[in-house]
Amino acid sequence: MKASMSVASTKRRLFGDAFWALFGQLASAIALLAGTRILTELVTPDVYGQVALLNGFVALGVALFSYPFICAGMRLQPECQSTEERAGLYAVVSSLAARSTTLAIGLLMLGGAVYSYLTHSDIGLFMLAGILLAVTVRRELGIQLLIGERKHRGASLWQTSDSILRPLLAISLVWWGAARVEWVLLGYIIASLISNMLWSFVQGAHAPHSKRSSLTKQFKTDVWAYALPLIPLELIFWVNGLGDRYVIGYLLTAAEVGLYAATYMIVNEAFNRSAMVLLRIFQPVYFQHFAQGQRQESFRILWTWIACVVALGIIGVSLLLVTKDWVAAWALAKSYHSAVELMPAIAVGCALHALGTVLAQPLLANKRTRVLLLGRVSGAVTAAICLPLMVKNYGLVGAAMANPIYFGVEALVLAMLAKPWRRLDGVNEEQMAEVASCSATA
Repeated sequence: MKASMSVASTKRRLFGDAFWALFGQLASAIALLAGTRILTELVTPDVYGQVALLNGFVALGVALFSYPFICAGMRLQPECQSTEERAGLYAVVSSLAARSTTLAIGLLMLGGAVYSYLTHSDIGLFMLAGILLAVTVRRELGIQLLIGERKHRGASLWQTSDSILRPLLAISLVWWGAARVEWVLLGYIIASLISNMLWSFVQGAHAPHSKRSSLTKQFKTDVWAYALPLIPLELIFWVNGLGDRYVIGYLLTAAEVGLYAATYMIVNEAFNRSAMVLLRIFQPVYFQHFAQGQRQESFRILWTWIACVVALGIIGVSLLLVTKDWVAAWALAKSYHSAVELMPAIAVGCALHALGTVLAQPLLANKRTRVLLLGRVSGAVTAAICLPLMVKNYGLVGAAMANPIYFGVEALVLAMLAKPWRRLDGVNEEQMAEVASCSATA
């Protein structure tokens, strides 16, 4: 009877997690798509391309200097046995992310100063990008650690408010001021400052407080051990996800970066948001069952997740093949419609990327982040080879066609390394010792 009630309770909580994850991603996607539609009416592809390139630097700072620590916090949270331990872990993750973000901003300013000196351009855009990096890291830290605690309602509302305010304030400033890059960036900054202050206050009112304890040193060791291999991993992830626009900017023009970035964003939002819903539903539960030694249940959850991602990819690509002209007409200004032919290839690449992410989850669960790095390297090497060649020979179409190539190679290698088809519920003691050894090494 108790077991039946426990299963029912687990299902109810899973459905609750699913509702809030879906709400957050859907509301954010609608806000972003509507904002992009209006913004592309107000700014030229050249301005949009410059915003995309600066946002790419912000994304690099988040991925390389803060997200590895945030991921470590999410993975270690299920292993915390008390409120004090969770508070201590949060303090360690926040401190490490803040210090590394400060370093990232310094490097961005240095690079901006060199670029401005060589091109006689204004360093002010890089200063705005640095501020945007700081507020974005704060947002991601708050949202992701709430997800790790399975507080999906708070995470979804925080994400949704930020996603609504960013385009709203950017459009308002562009309308009031001028169709310039600095007004768009300033709108993003003010939006995130408002949402961060609001939700930090709301969540902080109930957040546990913890004094420094002997656990801090151990948490730092555990976080660094998990995060260190993720630093080059996140760099590779950024190269695979955003490096193409810098290749386009170097070989072509900023206007073509704008065309590509706007089109890529529309397609990627549909696939990435859907995949993120599944990630937020399944990953915390998968990690929790794995950490508790419930291998059979974690295996079942993983394969339910994989099946959902495969179905999502097939349905999404099929729908886009039929509706791409309508999507372009609805989501982009007329001056951006020439890039509609890029959509199908980008969609296949996004679907393969989502599949590779879920296939790699056993490596994260086992804390084998160094092995995960090998899979990501394969995709980055493939991208570094094929992207410049295809852009040089085929232009924007070549950049789109390269997506399925490098994301497909990456997904295949990750599957071979993670072996998600291997059951772990029936492993013997020797195999369990091997897993423990791999976890300790990572």
